[in-house]
Amino acid sequence: MIERYTRPRMGALFTDQARLERWLQVELAVLEVLAERGEVPKKALRTIRKRAAVDVERAKEIEETVHHDVIAFLTAVAEKVGPDSRFIHIGLTSSDVLDTALALQLVEATDLLLEDLDGFLEVLREQARRWAKTPMIGRTHGIHAEPITFGLKIAGWYAEMKRNRERLVRARETVRVGKLSGAVGTGAHIPPVVEREVLKRLGLRPETVATQVVPRDRHAEMLTALALLAAGLERIAVEIRHLQRTEVREVEEPFRKGQKGSSAMPHKRNPIRCENVTGLARLVRSNAMAALENIALWHERDISHSSVERVVLPDSFILLDFMLARMTGVVRDLHVYPEAMRRNLENSRGFPFSQTLLLALVRTGLTREEAYALVQGASMKVWDGAYPDLLAACLDDERIVARLGEKGVREAFDLRRLLRNVPAILRRALR
Repeated sequence: MIERYTRPRMGALFTDQARLERWLQVELAVLEVLAERGEVPKKALRTIRKRAAVDVERAKEIEETVHHDVIAFLTAVAEKVGPDSRFIHIGLTSSDVLDTALALQLVEATDLLLEDLDGFLEVLREQARRWAKTPMIGRTHGIHAEPITFGLKIAGWYAEMKRNRERLVRARETVRVGKLSGAVGTGAHIPPVVEREVLKRLGLRPETVATQVVPRDRHAEMLTALALLAAGLERIAVEIRHLQRTEVREVEEPFRKGQKGSSAMPHKRNPIRCENVTGLARLVRSNAMAALENIALWHERDISHSSVERVVLPDSFILLDFMLARMTGVVRDLHVYPEAMRRNLENSRGFPFSQTLLLALVRTGLTREEAYALVQGASMKVWDGAYPDLLAACLDDERIVARLGEKGVREAFDLRRLLRNVPAILRRALR
């Protein structure tokens, strides 16, 4: 069912339990390297590994008194470990643990989104191929322009989602950094060689130059990539909403058995899923703006970014996990009405072929301005109701027929000619 969010893995990454588990993972990785260097007794490391555990409720209880989350976490762990807990957090500042653990979370969360996105890309590819030869009217400014195919439209969505995937991969690498360089980034208590080895074991890279924190331009890049992905999903959702309008009704998002569209009007089938995605994209974009605001911190660090990130990071990843699931279902089960596409194309009264006529007249020796005036004049007569369509208006115009002949005029209204290069574009997009 696409109506219900049934993928809890993303949300589980951002629970208090998961967050503290990653803090402990970082602390233990530091102890491992220090023990190998002889700076922590190996016996103490074994004891810590055996006894250390996350107790979220106890940490929260302690935080009520100390008002410091990392100290509360360390105290709760120390209660379980005993005297050897004195070796935990040696040489570290809170942000060494917070930012390094956050990088682990963001990498895992991005990997889940990439899974989601790969599934969506496959659905888009299948639908683009399925409807590759289904003609429909293309619209600019909301007005009928020239013919396209529905497969070509979907291929454009596919190409954009591929770019979004590339951006996510780049952003994943950007945030795949940690730091253990201490209170102001000088490595005074944990040297770079230890930092590098610890982060390597965690699958991370060291921040080139840290302050007390990893610079927040990295996180802003990730949130911007997420905002672009959300905007791409919104573009698809808005297009489906437009195409579902009653007077268009070329496609329609899935409407399930037993579903009801309106409490007052039993006939309604509303694009509620796409409207939902449109609204959620606004939230993700606003989160990206907040991440940009987080870049400018005081000196080597202040805490103004922390409260923001506790909201915008989990919210953005969870929202996109949901949005991708929803749009995958919408596009996979989309109701497509080729007959309506054909009808709307025919209702264009021949206008989509105006450029073909223009170019054909130019090839006879007319200037572009002269040819434009002839085709526009014929078009205005159709708009005014003097002719049923542009073909009839042109066949009744002696100046156009004199240039092209009746056969040439009719050939200008060949739909296949306008769509002849679509297969090559689809191959380029879907390869």
